[in-house]
Amino acid sequence: MLNVTFDTVLINGSVGTGKTTTAERLGGELERCGIPGAVIDVDWLRRSWPAPPGDPFGTALALENMQAIASNFRRAGARVIVAATVVESLEELSRASGALASRRLLHVRLTTTPDAAISRLTRRHADDKVILHWHLQRHAGLAGILDRAGFTDELRIDTTEKQAIEVGREILTTIVE
Repeated sequence: MLNVTFDTVLINGSVGTGKTTTAERLGGELERCGIPGAVIDVDWLRRSWPAPPGDPFGTALALENMQAIASNFRRAGARVIVAATVVESLEELSRASGALASRRLLHVRLTTTPDAAISRLTRRHADDKVILHWHLQRHAGLAGILDRAGFTDELRIDTTEKQAIEVGREILTTIVE
């Protein structure tokens, strides 16, 4: 069995950068390599309504759910947990790492050009103009927040011209010896 240098891969980025799709592809690559693991799409762990007062993105609930699910996955033998989410600060990254019970976390920051994000988001949300508008507005603002967050030890990948499988394989080469 291959040796992995990270037990957690947190895939971060603005909306439309390919976080969820990349996480799925990386999970598939880990499975093909025979490395026990799990993929968590954190958006689903925060999906409840109404949002708690003062927590519009359900961050606290997502962290609680990540902790419970990561514990179950690790107990079931997952050597690598791949999580697709947005963390906007070093403090949020630290809290996510703790919730995922990570001993060694690789923080992957996906980026893309505004035009590529617009194209992806338009395909994804073509049937709901209100949601599309929100995501289009959120992309640039969130990209700026992530640029200013002070992340220093991230693997940064521009997904503009890459397929998710390519990005997943690039991450795989970073975590497997």
